[in-house]
Amino acid sequence: MPRVLTDERRDLVAAIEDFCRRECGSKEVRDKLTSSGQHPHSQEIYAKMADLGWLGIAIGEEYGGAGLGMTDLCLFLEETAYWQAPIGGFATTIISAAAYEKFATEEQKRTVLEGVVAGRVEAISMSEPEAGSDVGGLTCRAERRDGGYVINGQKTWCSNAHIADHILLVARTSSGGSKHHGLTQFMVPTTTDGLEIRGIDTMGGREVNDLYFTDCFVPESAVVGTEGEGWKQLMSGLNLERMILAALMLGTARRAFDDTVGYVQQREQFGQPIGSFQAIKHRIADMATELECARLLLDDVAAAIDAKPDAIFAREASMAKLKCTELAKHVTLEGMQMLGGYGYATEYGMEALLRSTVVSTVYGGTSEIQRDIIGKTYGL
Repeated sequence: MPRVLTDERRDLVAAIEDFCRRECGSKEVRDKLTSSGQHPHSQEIYAKMADLGWLGIAIGEEYGGAGLGMTDLCLFLEETAYWQAPIGGFATTIISAAAYEKFATEEQKRTVLEGVVAGRVEAISMSEPEAGSDVGGLTCRAERRDGGYVINGQKTWCSNAHIADHILLVARTSSGGSKHHGLTQFMVPTTTDGLEIRGIDTMGGREVNDLYFTDCFVPESAVVGTEGEGWKQLMSGLNLERMILAALMLGTARRAFDDTVGYVQQREQFGQPIGSFQAIKHRIADMATELECARLLLDDVAAAIDAKPDAIFAREASMAKLKCTELAKHVTLEGMQMLGGYGYATEYGMEALLRSTVVSTVYGGTSEIQRDIIGKTYGL
C-alpha cells in the first residue's frame, strides 16, 4: 500500500534518498566513511546533514530547528536507516535533546540544542553493571559538596559517549523512599575531570562505552530539571525513545527485505530464479505483509503522539518498538538464509544488517520488558 504523505514529507523523503545515494550510496563509500563499519558514525556525513537542517528536525524553532513532530522524525530515521547513512550518533542525540528541551534551563538549552542543530552529538547514561532493565536499581551517586555535586560510580552501555559533547547522566542523589525516588539528571561535559570513557568491543563496532566517575565534580547548574525527579523525567521521554528505535529498525528491515528480493529474483538454481520456488515465494509474501503491518502501526502511533504531544502512549509506543525490532531481526535472519553463503559474506552486506538488528531487541528496553509494559496496560 503506497504511503500517503503531504507534499512536504514526500519532498523530505526524496531529498534524503538523493543525498544518501550521492554521499553514501555504495558499500565501498560507507566502508571508507566508517572504517569498514567499525565506527558507525561519520562526522563528515553528519555535518552535511546539519547544513541541510535535518538534525534539527525535532528541535524547536527558537533554537534553530524545524520544530516538526514525531511523524517527520520517524520518516527521517526510517529513510536514513534504509539507506544505511552512517549517523549512529543521531538517535542518542535526539533522545537527549528532548529531555533538555523539556526540563533544562535556558542556558543548558542554548548550549545543547543549538549544538545539536549545528551537528554536535549528545549521549544519555542510565544503565549500570547491576541496573539494566531495572533502572531504578542504579547506585551511581551524586553527593552535594562545595556548591555542586561529586559523582562516583560506574555506568555501562552508554552509546556514543566517546563522540558526544555531554553525557545526560542519571545518578542517585538520595536513597529515601522507593527506588525510583531520589534520581537526578545531570549535564556532564565529556571533558570533565574524573570522568573516564572506555569503549566496549561489540559486533557493531565502536558504539558503546563504560563510564567511570571518580570524584567527578559538577556545579549545581549541571542539574537538568528538578533534583530527585529524574525518574519522572525519564518516563516522560519513553514515547520518543521507543519510536526512534522502531523507526530505525523498520528502515533497516525494509532494506534487508529489498536486498533479499533483489537477490532471489536474480539467483538461479535448478534452471530458474530461486524466488519462483514456493518455499521462497511464501516467505517473501509473509515478510512483505509483516512489514506493511509494522509501517501502519508506526505511522498510526506517530500520528497519535503528534495529536497529543504531552500524553504518554506506553502501550502503543511499546508495541511499535516490539514489533519493529523483532521484525527487523526476523527479516535479516531470513535474508541471510535465502542468500545462503552470500548472506554470511561481508561483500553482500546482509551480515551487517543482521548485526545491526540483533541488538535492537535488547537496547532501549528489551522485548520482554516491552511485553511486560503492554501487559500491564491491560491490568495484568
